Amino acid sequence: MRKSEATALLGLPSDAFPTQAELKVAYRKKAWESHPDRFPPSEKSHAESKFKQVSEAYTCLKTGKISWDTTSGGNVNVVRRGVSQKSIPFNSTLVKIPFAIIVLGTVFLGGFNAARA
Repeated sequence: MRKSEATALLGLPSDAFPTQAELKVAYRKKAWESHPDRFPPSEKSHAESKFKQVSEAYTCLKTGKISWDTTSGGNVNVVRRGVSQKSIPFNSTLVKIPFAIIVLGTVFLGGFNAARA
């Protein structure tokens, strides 16, 4: 499914890059409008197909598994959030030193108190 089709099915502008919260709100609104249980039996089959399309559009936009429109030049904005784990060096000695101090302090200080008891 193309991005423009998916955003149109959810009632969003075709050039929008919605957040997860905006996607969820748009999906819930369209799902409520097209849910098959809200229609009479004669219109249920049409409502089911519409509901499936809306669900597919939401899933595609949520997971990012969409075909990008090449008619607009193929430009795609990618937004990255958070920090990758590779950019934060993990120094194990900084973690080990405080634990070593606690263990040694407990052994030395606790050992003296246990000898008196």
